[in-house]
Amino acid sequence: MGEDGTPTFTVDEALLAMGFGKFQILVLAYAGMGLVSEAMEMMLLSFIGPAVQSLWGLSSHEESLITSVVFVGMLVGAYSWGIVSDKHGRRKGFLVTAIVTAGAGFLSSLAPNYISLVILRCLVGLGLGGGPVLCSWFLEFIPAPSRGTWMVVFQAFWTVGTIFEASLAWFVMPRLGWRWLLALSSLPSSFLLLFYGLAPESPRFLCLKGRKAETLVVLEKIARMNGAKVPSGILVSEHEIELAGKSIPTEDTLLLPPNDSEDTTPTEMNPNAGGISSVLKLLSPELVRSTTLLWIVFFGNAFSYYGLVLLTTELHNGHNKCGSDKLQSEKSQDVSYKDVFIATFAEFPGLLLSAATVDKYGRKFSMSVMFFLCCIFLLPLVFHQSQGLTTGLLFGARICITATFTVVYIYAPEIYPTFVRSTGVGVASSVGRIGGMVCPLVAVGLVHGCHLTVAIMLFEIVIFVSGICVLLFPLETKGRDLSDSISSSKQTNQSV
Repeated sequence: MGEDGTPTFTVDEALLAMGFGKFQILVLAYAGMGLVSEAMEMMLLSFIGPAVQSLWGLSSHEESLITSVVFVGMLVGAYSWGIVSDKHGRRKGFLVTAIVTAGAGFLSSLAPNYISLVILRCLVGLGLGGGPVLCSWFLEFIPAPSRGTWMVVFQAFWTVGTIFEASLAWFVMPRLGWRWLLALSSLPSSFLLLFYGLAPESPRFLCLKGRKAETLVVLEKIARMNGAKVPSGILVSEHEIELAGKSIPTEDTLLLPPNDSEDTTPTEMNPNAGGISSVLKLLSPELVRSTTLLWIVFFGNAFSYYGLVLLTTELHNGHNKCGSDKLQSEKSQDVSYKDVFIATFAEFPGLLLSAATVDKYGRKFSMSVMFFLCCIFLLPLVFHQSQGLTTGLLFGARICITATFTVVYIYAPEIYPTFVRSTGVGVASSVGRIGGMVCPLVAVGLVHGCHLTVAIMLFEIVIFVSGICVLLFPLETKGRDLSDSISSSKQTNQSV
């Protein structure tokens, strides 16, 4: 209630009252297309490198650079687009990323030489770095109680993209060649541009910026499509409530009451802060612990996920037996497409597992258990195993790492206040890209050098440390309303 007794409501309360309906389904479809686009652009790296190497007579180092520059672009993009999104809006953030990804992706198919292809693929990576922006955008339309389940559904679009790209490559590469694969893979990003005019701005972002009239327009549209009504009263932001010295009780407030001795003075924040200021907020005393642990987990997730994808190929090439390069050259392209296609199906059980546990047992428990199970699946690979057992162990490990990757993308946006949410997730994603750049040195370099045991042990260490870091996270976010201010995060952290 306001000071004069007038009823008030927040964006979270409005979303909860209107529920999950047709509006959120359309938002899910739009954001999901962006995730499909990212998955397809990442999966095609498994097919383009070998084709271009054969056509242009590239060295193995030149071939690997085609993959590495994509991660370099993603590292820069994840940081940059997160700042743009937090300062200028979610819509503008993913508009620019879609333009860059679609344009550079299509032009890659027309690249006349190696240098131009490398530059264009780096630009594709720059655009793909905006993936966390769409994640934050979708998250901010979902009522808190069902957020975990629907974020898992959202992550399922990645698996759909990987399977579709593997199928597309299997059909296109032998018949039309790599240029057609690049051109067709750029289409999902183009669809984002086609339907951009229908995508609304995040009501949380608008409310935080003080644009309440626009916020109400979006909320009324949600209510109309969902067959519900916007709560009566005056729309207020959590920041305004804090400044008034008040607090709206939420589920996490009841479960995690603040200590009597706790300082609840709101931490100053500026919703219009620039990029450097937003990054510094991530390292403020209230957020530095969560941020540091999150960076380690993102690094471990990316290092492990992309490493397992590479290991699936390497351990079926004869390299696990220290075979000669001749064995690698003799492997047919058809078998390569088939292996990659089958491996992607391990992600479906991972998604189902995360969906079953993320809201029931919480984010921290789900991630930590999956990390430790992944270690168990990988450990026997330090010794030579039969082909069937190797495949089964890798399949199980990929289920686990898919589940942790899914849950961490649910957890990360929930621990940050709105004005640094995209920046926080974007910077964490950038750190993950470093893991993606490093993992080929282990999954490919060490295995080729007959150091399989060392490679597996390095994966074990990274995955185990990631699991420990998850247990050290300062708060559980299951059922928690999204915060608009740092002090809300601080209160929850101190209460745990």
